Amino acid sequence: MTALGQSSFASTMRTLQKNVGSSLANIADDIAQGFFEITHNSFALLGLAVVFAVITLTARPDLRQAGESRLRVWLHERQEAAIGFTEPEAIDRATAANPKDLPRQQAAVAFWLSKKYNVAPEPLSVLVAEAFEIGQKAKLDPTLILAIMAIESGFNPFAQSPVGAQGLMQVMTNVHHAKYENFGGKLAAFDPVTNLRVGVKVLQECIARAGSVEAGLRFYVGAANLESDGGYAAKVMAEHARLLAVVSGRAPAYAPAVRPPLAIPASLPATAGEQPSEKPLDKVASLATS
Repeated sequence: MTALGQSSFASTMRTLQKNVGSSLANIADDIAQGFFEITHNSFALLGLAVVFAVITLTARPDLRQAGESRLRVWLHERQEAAIGFTEPEAIDRATAANPKDLPRQQAAVAFWLSKKYNVAPEPLSVLVAEAFEIGQKAKLDPTLILAIMAIESGFNPFAQSPVGAQGLMQVMTNVHHAKYENFGGKLAAFDPVTNLRVGVKVLQECIARAGSVEAGLRFYVGAANLESDGGYAAKVMAEHARLLAVVSGRAPAYAPAVRPPLAIPASLPATAGEQPSEKPLDKVASLATS
């Protein structure tokens, strides 16, 4: 091959290499540009999806709650798979609180009742706080509510009388079953806070029907049509007065422990004007001997 031919061949090869390199560079640039556009569009679509999801969940709280519930179940299952068991919400289910976190008057009541009825102050703190809150809403003295719990069950949330009154405030569950519907049914009678709320509702009805607190207590214990309530109203009002003294700072921060009283059910008839059954006679008799 002549020198001229070699020079022409080398020039052609250089040109070819340059073109191939330029083509590869263009291809790489196109790939990068396409990847950027795809990624950019994907993030934009993801952002739109997130915005749409937020708007949907805001407008549909039922979907949000269902999603949160499924997420909790999934997390629990993951934890169970990892460690074999899980109980992350036990503390949330406990009806207890630190009495030192309560306002001064409520804390004094919780400690006083704890000493008198041999009950831990932590669960009592929840009941005291709830009584003060619901008492304000129901326009009832919270110490009256607590006094009824003290006389009815001695703060035993699982108490049951021979005639079927249950829980802290000894509400006749079968009579007032409709009041438990919003709380999940009759078994909620053994949830302390639920029983307290239902008991307060029954007490409100009794007082409104009777016209006074003392007369309302006679209805509450099922002795409205009897000559005597066995001293029930007097016992409640006496404990009410002691708790008022605690709230005002006129009573000591402790009291001697006492034996929990016998359970006394509240048996307001299911409908207004209905006569109480003969069962309240049994509970008044038991009260008289307590």
